[in-house]
Amino acid sequence: MSASLQPIAPNLWSEGPNPQLLGARDASGKIVFPIPEGEAANDVEVIKLSRTGTLWSYTKQEFQPKPPYDGPEEFVPFLVGFIELPGEIIVESHIVETTLEELTLGMKMELVISAFDETRSMFAFRPEQPNNEVVR
Repeated sequence: MSASLQPIAPNLWSEGPNPQLLGARDASGKIVFPIPEGEAANDVEVIKLSRTGTLWSYTKQEFQPKPPYDGPEEFVPFLVGFIELPGEIIVESHIVETTLEELTLGMKMELVISAFDETRSMFAFRPEQPNNEVVR
């Protein structure tokens, strides 16, 4: 992935060779993602979430999402799922580097940063690699 790609939104993940999603813990201990904005952000502690989790649910997005769609001009179907980060939260994410047929509920998944379009990057999850090599 090109280093010149800008994140699709600010404060979604940490920088560096092993990025982590950035969540928030409120005073009651509840974890949320993404980090709240505005006044809601005043009473939370920013935390780094686990890089790995398990596939909780998944599907293939076969049609362009409703406006305001902000993706590539030509819509390409993609995999999307919910990843359970152990003891933290379940996050919705694109799923990359696999096919619908290879996915199974409960499979181990890991965070990667990938291209969203020609100018922006996004977080996604892929099936966990045996050697845990991070691909950016």
